[in-house]
Amino acid sequence: MRRGRSRDVMDLFESGKVVRVCAPMVRYSKLSFRCLVRKYGCDMCFTPMIVAADFMRSVKARDSEFTTNTDRPLIIQFAAKDAQTLADAACVVAPFSDGVDLNCGCPQRWAVAEGYGACLINKPQLVKDMVRHVKNQVEKPNYAVSIKIRIHKDLRKTVDLCQKVEAAGVSWITVHGRTPEERHQPVHYDAIKTIKDSLSIPVIANGDIKNLQDVESIHQLTGVDGVMAARGLLANPALFAGYEYTPLKCVWDWVDIALEHGTPFTCFHHHLIYMLERITSQPERKIFNSLSSISAVTDYLHNTYGPLYS
Repeated sequence: MRRGRSRDVMDLFESGKVVRVCAPMVRYSKLSFRCLVRKYGCDMCFTPMIVAADFMRSVKARDSEFTTNTDRPLIIQFAAKDAQTLADAACVVAPFSDGVDLNCGCPQRWAVAEGYGACLINKPQLVKDMVRHVKNQVEKPNYAVSIKIRIHKDLRKTVDLCQKVEAAGVSWITVHGRTPEERHQPVHYDAIKTIKDSLSIPVIANGDIKNLQDVESIHQLTGVDGVMAARGLLANPALFAGYEYTPLKCVWDWVDIALEHGTPFTCFHHHLIYMLERITSQPERKIFNSLSSISAVTDYLHNTYGPLYS
């Protein structure tokens, strides 16, 4: 881990433009991918969700789950269910990051069964305590603590939760505009607007951001301060730079960055499968998806698309 350049991450929200954010994505929002999206207009990145208790228990978990360099502004997302464990984890990562985020939105069964993720939206007092513990124990001025939530069917409960954590000193709230039970249903942007209108802290909207037009239209619709993309960035890491599809330069940038960081082949290949999906035919995808080495992938890219600069 390298400390990187520290700055007040809240300054991003004072810039007058919509803050563009890379979502926490299991297996995918790791260092090499964060470096790629930062080249293409991403203002702030989240790590994949890290279980705080495991992170504190094991040096091996810390080394495998969290790597960074001059990778800033960076928010570390934790799954936690007790305030002291979250605060302890935040104190460990604070020198290398700009804030921590508490996951209150993961709907996966294992997470909810363990007391993590989306079940926390029904425990506002616990979430308040966790926010307060981090604020009180991290000895770093301007260190951010945020939460990422899903919404209740009864939106009044969500507004109540958000106002309670605002009073506890949360820096901002990211709202995925679906309930924990919803998967591919349309995002409730009206709910995000209601939440934004009820708070005085920044709000980031999350859900179904596919292109730069979505960023602008969601901002206009909801008044949010930032927009977070997940699958949209996997399919097109240059989304925030205004590209409709992954440009060839971005593909080669990924190859360079991934090789420089020693990205494992499976991760390297999966990212390319996502990036090329909308610009390749089904027979091409079948061939590409079956490749099994970095050299086979780079040969394929050279032969199919040519080098970037010929």
